[in-house]
Amino acid sequence: MEPTAEQLRELYRVCVMASNLLQPINVVRFDERVKRIFVLVGETIEIEIYPNGRSII
Repeated sequence: MEPTAEQLRELYRVCVMASNLLQPINVVRFDERVKRIFVLVGETIEIEIYPNGRSII
């Protein structure tokens, strides 16, 4: 299983936002069980990207 196009667009947006804030992107993981992308920015910012491209910080 692969991420949806909407998830990839949101992941790109999140990565650009983090780099503009000079924050490291420490972990990016696609969980195939729930079909979500998890991103850890810095040490404390956790972002979850759902299959429809919506994200929760």
